[in-house]
Amino acid sequence: MSTKLLNYNIYSDTKSNLINEIFKHEKVHIVSGNPEVLFQGLNNESLFRNFASDKAIIIPDGVGTVIASRIVKQPVKEKIAGIEVMDEIVRRCAETNKGIYLVGASQETIEQCVLNLKKKYPELNILGYHNGFFDQENCNDIIEDIKEKSPYALFVAMGAPRQENFIIKYMDELPCKVFMGVGGSFDGIAGKVKRAPKWMINIGLEWFYRVAKEPWRAKRLSSIPKFLIQVIKEK
Repeated sequence: MSTKLLNYNIYSDTKSNLINEIFKHEKVHIVSGNPEVLFQGLNNESLFRNFASDKAIIIPDGVGTVIASRIVKQPVKEKIAGIEVMDEIVRRCAETNKGIYLVGASQETIEQCVLNLKKKYPELNILGYHNGFFDQENCNDIIEDIKEKSPYALFVAMGAPRQENFIIKYMDELPCKVFMGVGGSFDGIAGKVKRAPKWMINIGLEWFYRVAKEPWRAKRLSSIPKFLIQVIKEK
């Protein structure tokens, strides 16, 4: 099930059905489809080509995307947060002995993230990890390590569009089945950043909580009205 937005197919079913869908794919890029990421795709041919292809599943990760789906009268069933999808994939990998690999964030953050994931899922097979401070054009050591370890899922936390560019550049070359850019999720898992209270998440105000905690995020909100205006124009 999907909602058509600006030539994107946005996943419109429930999160539980999404997880089942992900594990059916031979190779898939999970895109956290908030307005910022989707708007970047409209202005970047490489991103758009990948997002609009059958290699990608775009999840409605953002209240702006949910609103846009209502504007075109094809409402998604629920907002699906990227960090929750990552957690569900990790849980499923732990249960089925599928390995994962993490790339992104600072060395301190990713090490704490690994420790916390192992505490939560003792059976989880974390095959490798690397911080996000490297040149994507000169990272053969990382690519070769991922190839050698052959993880089922690769999570990349380097912010948009850098993480998406990394996935798109190496997706065909790497043996992983699931690729996902997860933004600040490693910081959340490491305990460096807290998610909004559940009541704020439920009424679509998680963005407000994040901006209140990290004011530098405010400038990124300009992509929401730009995205919605584009949706209304092409409705």
